[in-house]
Amino acid sequence: MQWYVLRVASNREEQVRGSLEKKVMIEGLSDVIGRIVVPVEQIKRIRSGKQRVNKRKLYPGYVFMEMESKEDGRIPENAWFAIKETSGVGDFIGTEGIPTPMRDTDVAKMLCAIEKPEETASIKVEFSAGDLVKIREGAFENFEGVVEEIDADRGIVRVSVTIFGRSTPLDIEYWQIEKV
Repeated sequence: MQWYVLRVASNREEQVRGSLEKKVMIEGLSDVIGRIVVPVEQIKRIRSGKQRVNKRKLYPGYVFMEMESKEDGRIPENAWFAIKETSGVGDFIGTEGIPTPMRDTDVAKMLCAIEKPEETASIKVEFSAGDLVKIREGAFENFEGVVEEIDADRGIVRVSVTIFGRSTPLDIEYWQIEKV
């Protein structure tokens, strides 16, 4: 079996995946259609000291399917009609009605991204050392400063702010600042 990319309606990826899995079971297509996945990454968000893990789609508008194809590269008709009749499904990525299978390197990258456990969820911090930022919340609201260092594990950013003519380092949660 090879992996293929299916275009679907945006924000309906999970619904399409569920519908396709049901059709595969009902119509007995498990020998032609394998896994159907919507790759997501898990991102930690820390607000007021509380941690939450959110899921974000890596490829919005696409569903990945593992399928068996004929020698000429076409998908068997019974599987083709089951897929195309599903609500929210667009078309496969490929040319002239023949889906193009994904490269092995792309498949490995996609599968690696979906198999990460929740413990490895990362905090998404949009800043790097040396960036000019503005504090948008807290006791030092509307002060501007420069990012010195980032502690991604705790979600803390050290910002150097000038107060009364002196440079003062502040430890601030990453969501309390914004880029200037």
